[in-house]
Amino acid sequence: QVQLVESGGGFAQAGGSLRLSCAASGGTFSTYHMAWFRQAPGKDRQFVSGMTSGGATYYANSVKGRFTMSRDNSKNTLYLQMNSLRPEDTAVYHCAATRAGNLWSVNSFGYWGQGTQVTVAS
Repeated sequence: QVQLVESGGGFAQAGGSLRLSCAASGGTFSTYHMAWFRQAPGKDRQFVSGMTSGGATYYANSVKGRFTMSRDNSKNTLYLQMNSLRPEDTAVYHCAATRAGNLWSVNSFGYWGQGTQVTVAS
């Protein structure tokens, strides 16, 4: 069973950058498919990006070209580099892990971190 802890959130101006990290423990990190989701106040949790255990990566259209997801299996850590931030990127960002299922779907993921707040000012 894997435990996930996010860090790196904070405040940024529009056009700025932040890098989120997700530290995994308690499981074989390299065997999990991973994803980032975000949830703004009053809205459903939304897919941001996903990466299979083999390294195939997918992005939501809203972040494509601005966000880059990566993983370091030697450090059991997942990353999300966020550039050209916009106010609409403001949300709590969660990392999630699964061994199978659709990476775009919240319902595929059984393991979640507590989330880290990202706030982008205009």
